[in-house]
Amino acid sequence: MEYGKDYGREEMFASACIREIQEGDNIFHGLASPTPMVLMKAAKALGYEFTYMTLSDGLDHDWSRPPYSASTLTENTYTGSVATFGLDDIFDLFAGGKAHIAFLSCLQIDKTGRIAMSVVGGPDYDHPKLRGPGGAGTASVVPCCPRTIIWKCAHNTRTMVEHVKFATTTAAEDRQMTLITPLCIFRKPPGEKLLKLECIFPYSSVEEVKENTAWEIDETDVPVCDPPTEAELAALNRVDPNRILLYEFNK
Repeated sequence: MEYGKDYGREEMFASACIREIQEGDNIFHGLASPTPMVLMKAAKALGYEFTYMTLSDGLDHDWSRPPYSASTLTENTYTGSVATFGLDDIFDLFAGGKAHIAFLSCLQIDKTGRIAMSVVGGPDYDHPKLRGPGGAGTASVVPCCPRTIIWKCAHNTRTMVEHVKFATTTAAEDRQMTLITPLCIFRKPPGEKLLKLECIFPYSSVEEVKENTAWEIDETDVPVCDPPTEAELAALNRVDPNRILLYEFNK
């Protein structure tokens, strides 16, 4: 299949994420992140001027090489890099205020921006229902990052919960946090304490978002996001002929 005019949730989600990038941004995503890997390559194909770095990997690798697997621990994010960037360098960059966006995911998130990456459910931390990969530095990055973008390829009441019991990190009140799902965009501006529904995608509705979100949504009249452009769809087709973007949507 091709990414085309009869777009679906994958293309809309991709376009929404790409549009968050601003000129001159230093952008980071971590390990096991095939979704933002594809999105960053597509943004480069669209001519966005930004610096792209991944955890302990290459800096500004050759984006024109299509990823051949869902792994971010391969030449997918290394070949053609201008430099390598270690974990200590990543933390120093964020602590020094020189990074602008962190693309992160989670197992669960609540309205305050509390994120679960380590454990979910169960009677206590040592006996969880599900044990995840852990924060991998998330708690160090989020408080220093001007714009944290949480991407989640599923939108349901299991992931958008009323309260995260065991938080790996939480949104910083003086920083922006954005949550992008296949249905909509939530955003918490600096100075605010809660994520608010900012817009819905053309094929969704406020009612559908509410039905699939465990926390209470007060917003009733929100704009509809513009659909993917021909240029955005063409960029996705150029950099992702193996349809790696679909990997996490199909899990």
